[in-house]
Amino acid sequence: MAGVPDISPAETWEALKADPDAVLIDVRTDAEWNFVGLPDIADLAKQPLLIPWQMYPSMEVNRAFAEHLRKAGLTEANSLYFICRSGARSLSAGMAAQAAGFPRAFNVADGFEGPVDAEGHRGSIAGWKASGLPWRQR
Repeated sequence: MAGVPDISPAETWEALKADPDAVLIDVRTDAEWNFVGLPDIADLAKQPLLIPWQMYPSMEVNRAFAEHLRKAGLTEANSLYFICRSGARSLSAGMAAQAAGFPRAFNVADGFEGPVDAEGHRGSIAGWKASGLPWRQR
């Protein structure tokens, strides 16, 4: 696979539903998980794997990221769908995963909240929430 392909939130949902080995990995920070919310994939008998790409509050890259993927039991056979706030950190995480031997890495386009709208708010234009997919507060 050349590069990390972008995949829409709706396509991600369908892939998670169809593939028992597909995993959603939320790479945001614990603060974002706690205060913004999480994708809710319980209807698919799954839970998102929470592994931060950057560590809050310093926002340094998590140097143990690939190790965390392995410790979670993931292998090259898993399809990994990375999601962050808007799609930037998840793309970096997907590239790191591919470099670490996980070839089936995908970036959830527009992330959980998507870009800001005309009023400067996220969550209404694009992304997981704006696509009407299930989510919950932690």
